Amino acid sequence: MLMIRTIVRPEKVYDVMQGLLDAGYPSVTKISVVGRGKQRGLRVGDVVYDEIPKEMLFTVVPNIDKDFAVRAIIENAKSGAEGKFGDGKIFVSAVEEVYTISTGERETDPFLPAKEA
Repeated sequence: MLMIRTIVRPEKVYDVMQGLLDAGYPSVTKISVVGRGKQRGLRVGDVVYDEIPKEMLFTVVPNIDKDFAVRAIIENAKSGAEGKFGDGKIFVSAVEEVYTISTGERETDPFLPAKEA
C-alpha cells in the first residue's frame, strides 16, 4: 500500500477529491495548511506573504494503482492546460501497516471488502 499526500490550491481541492472519487478512491482526508514552496511566498508591492493557504489531501492506494491515482490528482489539480507555479506537490510513501481503531484489528488488505460478522 502507498500513501499519497497531495498539497493543492484551495480552489482545486474539490476537483481533486471528485477526480479521486471518479477514479475509485473515495477515502480522502483533507487538512487546511499554510506554507510556501520554491517561490518563497508571494510578494504584493512591499508586502511578502510567507504563508500561502493550501489544502493537504491524504489517500491510501494499492501499489499497483499508484500511477493511476497520481494521474487523476494531476489532471484535476493543474491550473489550465499548462499548469502554473504553485499548483502543488504530490508525495508518495509506503504504508507498512493499517489498523482499524474500533476493533483493534490489523488489516491485511484494506482494499478487500469488509468481513461480515
